[in-house]
Amino acid sequence: MHRWTLALLTAGLLATTATGCAGTTTTPGTSASSTPRTTNSAAETLRLAEQLLIKTCMEKEGHKYWIEPPRPQDVSTRFPYVVDDPAWASAHGYGTDLRRERERQVRSDPNQRYFHSVPAEARAVLVSDLNGARPQGLSARLPNGLRVTHSDQGCQATAERQLYGDLQAWFRATRVTDSLAGTRVGLVTGDKRYKAAVKVWARCMRERTYTYADPARARAAATLPQTPWPHDKEVRLASAEAACAVSSGLKSVAASLDSEYRARLQRGHPRETADLARLKREALPRARAIVAQDD
Repeated sequence: MHRWTLALLTAGLLATTATGCAGTTTTPGTSASSTPRTTNSAAETLRLAEQLLIKTCMEKEGHKYWIEPPRPQDVSTRFPYVVDDPAWASAHGYGTDLRRERERQVRSDPNQRYFHSVPAEARAVLVSDLNGARPQGLSARLPNGLRVTHSDQGCQATAERQLYGDLQAWFRATRVTDSLAGTRVGLVTGDKRYKAAVKVWARCMRERTYTYADPARARAAATLPQTPWPHDKEVRLASAEAACAVSSGLKSVAASLDSEYRARLQRGHPRETADLARLKREALPRARAIVAQDD
């Protein structure tokens, strides 16, 4: 049975449905009152071009749409194994300050305000025009055997088709390669070399009066309680974690294992890895032209 959770604010990510599991719940975007048209990376050029194409499409359908800015990485994406940047930790701890700021931005997001300003019956039309009416037309089998699907209609699909050409290949390549990230983290944290480095890290933490067996437990202690930790307390723990990550060698071990397993997983899925690189490479000139035209 398919479940499909959609939100207007998720233009940056294709909402997907998975056979045999709960539907994907997408994450709201952040405020987009203004978006710079100059970009410093290929990834940002592609992202901005896609947003501009979505905006054009939605306006043709009679809707308003504001360009979504890049979503900042959360701490689990930035530091999947251990907080290993002492300067970042001393400023943000485990990033709860940044999360609160993102939540504030979401509440003021112009797309969200617009979505909630229209009558209820019009919201369904907005979602359909953005994401397509049904999760049909695109399909990919993930490495774990799960099949995910998405509509090949709607402004999101239209924008990606214009930008990348082969929409089915793009959907399959992005879904498969994205799924490998979680697999890679599991392989790294399950590796005996990582576990050995964590033991050294834990000894370092005990010397600093913290008795957490691994970084995941330290992070959970600071970020999961119903009563949030004071920022300075969170910073002290995260700073100790980062210092020990460097001095114990856990940072270098995790980075080495991450590269090793990334390469191994890519070799195991050569078609999707090659397709993703090719489609991005071929789309980049089109993206640059789209962004330049909007300047």
